[in-house]
Amino acid sequence: MPDRIYFGDNLQLLAQLEPASVDLIYIDPPFNTGRKQKRLRLKTVLDERRADRRGFKGKGYRTVKLGQQHFADSFDDFAQFLKPRLQGAYRVLKDDGSLFLHLNWREVHYGKIWLDEIFGRASFMNEIIWAYDYGARSKSRWPAKHDTILWYAKSPERFTFNYDAIDRVPYMAPGLVGKEKAARGKTLTDVWWNTIVSPTGKEKTGYPTQKPLAIIERIVRVHSKPGDTVLDFFAGSGTTGAAAAKLGRKFVLCDVSAQALAVMKKRLPQAEVVKLPTSRSRQSP
Repeated sequence: MPDRIYFGDNLQLLAQLEPASVDLIYIDPPFNTGRKQKRLRLKTVLDERRADRRGFKGKGYRTVKLGQQHFADSFDDFAQFLKPRLQGAYRVLKDDGSLFLHLNWREVHYGKIWLDEIFGRASFMNEIIWAYDYGARSKSRWPAKHDTILWYAKSPERFTFNYDAIDRVPYMAPGLVGKEKAARGKTLTDVWWNTIVSPTGKEKTGYPTQKPLAIIERIVRVHSKPGDTVLDFFAGSGTTGAAAAKLGRKFVLCDVSAQALAVMKKRLPQAEVVKLPTSRSRQSP
């Protein structure tokens, strides 16, 4: 299967893909916040005279505001929206494949119940917490600064987990483990500390819900093999495709947003673009 970007309703794509045809699925669907979301688009340009920040080698950069982006993130029946897509994901996943569902605190408990029903409770492998420290802080409750990624293996007895591919991080108390262990670092747990995509960094594509490449690369590297096919049917900015391509995997991406398509075509010019038949069903914000 060649690298492809599908433009259209992901339910249609899931219906036309061959059963047991993909090795790994990562999806980051809408979080159902119940409100209209707003994101400020920014870019930075080299400008010593009017610099408002300093970058590599102390060079001056000016921040340019490109305008606001708005999108709706509300569903009358989130189960009716997401469950058929999770069922489709199960159908196209290979017997030794894995699914990663990325949500936040609003809906993740429902997502786990639905995946228990579809995959079976024994197929639940991990609840991964992606923790970050950026953005506004509430003064009336503990600030919500994490997302949850649920990992389900289609077969709990047979799945890809490349332990040696796990990146290592420094020990919090290196003096307690000895010089050799401290130099090697420790493997990660199910809590991943990683900053969000910087609003002014090189990685930023301008797409409002873009996730860090480092997070997706980790999933692809550990849970698939070179040559495997990775599917993301809420593809957004195409980060899953970028991670797959970088690591020698094939990718299949899908999104209903014209903005997402434009970003992905620029980011992944090697991919074939396929337009799906027009549908009124909602896919992404």
